[in-house]
Amino acid sequence: MAKSNFEDNMEKLENIVTELEKGDLNLDDSITKFEEGIKISKECNKILEDAEKKITILLEKDGNIEENNFTEGN
Repeated sequence: MAKSNFEDNMEKLENIVTELEKGDLNLDDSITKFEEGIKISKECNKILEDAEKKITILLEKDGNIEENNFTEGN
């Protein structure tokens, strides 16, 4: 299975939300869609966490550009 990207997952989530908001699904289908949405949401969160770990910040210090790892405090 190909690895999904963030944008594809967000589109899938939007489609699930739209289906659930319509109210046309029976309870079993609604639960299935909800569970699918939770799974996709977790995948999105993982993608964001991985991206955050890769982010570096370029800072100018004493006239030189310095690269630092991203931390939540920055």
